[in-house]
Amino acid sequence: MEKTDIKSMNLEELSQFVATLGEKRFRAKQIYQWLHQKQVSSFGEMTNISKGLAEKLTERCTLTNLATELVQISKQDGTRKYLFALPDGNVIESVLMRYKHGNSVCISSQVGCRMGCRFCASTLDGLVRGLTPAEMLDQIYQIGKDIGERISNVVVMGTGEPLDNFENLLKFIELLTDENGLHISQRNLTVSTCGIVPRMRELADRKLQITLALSLHASSQKKRMELMPVANKYELHEVIDACRYYFEQTGRRVTFEYSLVAGVNDTDGDAAELAKLISGMNCHVNLIPVNPIRERSFRQPDHTAVLAFKNKLEKNAINVTIRREMGRDIDGACGQLRKRYAGGTDAKE
Repeated sequence: MEKTDIKSMNLEELSQFVATLGEKRFRAKQIYQWLHQKQVSSFGEMTNISKGLAEKLTERCTLTNLATELVQISKQDGTRKYLFALPDGNVIESVLMRYKHGNSVCISSQVGCRMGCRFCASTLDGLVRGLTPAEMLDQIYQIGKDIGERISNVVVMGTGEPLDNFENLLKFIELLTDENGLHISQRNLTVSTCGIVPRMRELADRKLQITLALSLHASSQKKRMELMPVANKYELHEVIDACRYYFEQTGRRVTFEYSLVAGVNDTDGDAAELAKLISGMNCHVNLIPVNPIRERSFRQPDHTAVLAFKNKLEKNAINVTIRREMGRDIDGACGQLRKRYAGGTDAKE
């Protein structure tokens, strides 16, 4: 008999499931709170349900608990990078970043990725599978337990393309923001995408209050195709139109992630073209000096070039910041730690 993934159920689904076990439906809320507020690791820890019910749950359900394989802590800024083992033997990574406004966790949404972006380590070995809602949630739960502090912001910007795991992403958002669970505000949740246009529009139609972040990385279709294979399917202006639609439907400002690669997309001409492309939009640009990976030859621009790019955008009335580099000394870029671990390299070196 295939077991039920109990941690991926919303409260209504759990109520129906409990009823099939011959139990009162009110038990569902108790169980739900044990799972998502107290975040227990076994059914035996649920002290206000009967031993018989705990045994039924153990027999019928899986309870996702990620095992911490490794934690790297940056000596520069205290950023923590976690490598978690999944029950099927795969590993994923997550990052804790501490800011004045609270603790932010960046989570993975897939094991690997099939998008093929050329500057990203996550995609080097392709896609293995999508993560379940419970596996996405438990990255946050395990990190919160480890530091003994509340997580206030969540970014779905680690390994994987979140909109390529769409239904599980939506369920994850529902569970994360539920008042009976961790109850993180939708406004404190950011979801990244490389630009899967139909899913962007579908997400907009849900009228959630999350922030959408587009991995843009180029100001022309030609350059975007060189860096991001997804551009072969969705033309640049089609993607930008989907961003405008997202703002129209939700009222939420869109963020553009732009990795600056020396000699590739960091010229004055690139900045001028980018300003023209997004002119008039309610948006914010995050400039990210590229985090070099061993398998690619991309270089980071010097600080002068980064500032010049920023100033050019600001002169064209574009809201822009240079992302603060965090975790550079601990395999900070998406997919780096997982790849080293899978390749048998000592991830602690």
